[in-house]
Amino acid sequence: MIHVEQKELFRQLMTGHFMNSIVNIEIGGKIIRTLPKDVAFNPVTDRPIHVDFLRLTGDSLVEVQVPVVFVNEDASPGLKKGGVLNIVRHELELSCPNANIPDEIQIDVTGKEIGDAIHISEVTLPAGVTSVITDRDFTIATLIAPSGLKSSEGDTNNG
Repeated sequence: MIHVEQKELFRQLMTGHFMNSIVNIEIGGKIIRTLPKDVAFNPVTDRPIHVDFLRLTGDSLVEVQVPVVFVNEDASPGLKKGGVLNIVRHELELSCPNANIPDEIQIDVTGKEIGDAIHISEVTLPAGVTSVITDRDFTIATLIAPSGLKSSEGDTNNG
């Protein structure tokens, strides 16, 4: 068991990518590379009270949840027309070498029109990184018409 300063732990948790960040822990003068696996919170104060770390060795693979970031929204004709990016998955479950865990996965929406969908097969993952879900080409996001546009197009009664 080790003690971690609560304020620093809370600050790291608020970064949004603590659970996929390598944490070096020094024990007896030896540095041990770890990955946070679980955090327990106080049910009343919602402050962290316990963290489980996974020890990383060699070139082992780890499964992590990596946040998705959409880029080049200005280059999407569908978004320029007022379309809305409907995000189905905010994070991707990926298998990564423990030395190459990405902070985020950027997805380019250049050229996307209303009605288009973005699937995992369209995403370029870093070298050695694969999706944990391999049995289907799952949807990450869709580009949908804004609700005002839908209702005005579907409204045939002008009264």
